[in-house]
Amino acid sequence: MNVNASALTPATELARIDPVRFPNESPEYRAARTALLVEEIELRRHMERVAAQRRALPPGGPVIGDYRFEGEDGPLDFAGLFGDKETLAIYSYMFGPKRARPCPMCTNTLGAWEGNAIDIGQRISLAVVARSPIERLIGWKRERGWRNLRLFSDLNGAYSRDYFGLLPNGSEVPAFNVFTRRDGTVRHFWSGEMTAASVDAGQDPRGAPDPAPLWMVLDCTPGGRGVDWYPKLEYAA
Repeated sequence: MNVNASALTPATELARIDPVRFPNESPEYRAARTALLVEEIELRRHMERVAAQRRALPPGGPVIGDYRFEGEDGPLDFAGLFGDKETLAIYSYMFGPKRARPCPMCTNTLGAWEGNAIDIGQRISLAVVARSPIERLIGWKRERGWRNLRLFSDLNGAYSRDYFGLLPNGSEVPAFNVFTRRDGTVRHFWSGEMTAASVDAGQDPRGAPDPAPLWMVLDCTPGGRGVDWYPKLEYAA
């Protein structure tokens, strides 16, 4: 729901009247925490403004490419990925045929999405597309214990090339695209477009909001996400 900014209570006032206090906190801590709370309220409001601006995008380009996929139930075209939904979200999984194992960061993100896939599926169609053969994807899904994510093989690579899951130099990218089907026409709606070209100094390329719950949790800790730590597919016991 869009709210007129002029009708909002100032964040400083909301932070001032917030009743939360913790045992043994110092006045200095409370003052700094209240100042931070002002910024957190403003961040929440900015995120809502961005989401509203995203929802208001004009129609994107029609989807007309020769896109062919294979899922666990057999081959299907692009429209088939929608199922009975009007909105389709596709995550491009960095798991091409030349990779011995898939991208650990992609896997971490999708592992979290696995737990929400049924709920997401109540509102939209969520598909995970990779360039490896479907048999390989099914084997990996079984190894990870995933039950709810829908994995599809990009049979001719056309979708991955056109929608930036595969760059001209052959590099794979964890692209995230959203499509709509309205009045019989399938269109591109939105894609995460933050690349290395838009990264801030001292940071890895990342979008906003970050689709990985991992980083949200670590960003709330004193050490943050770090500068050189990444999840792994497996950890030593």
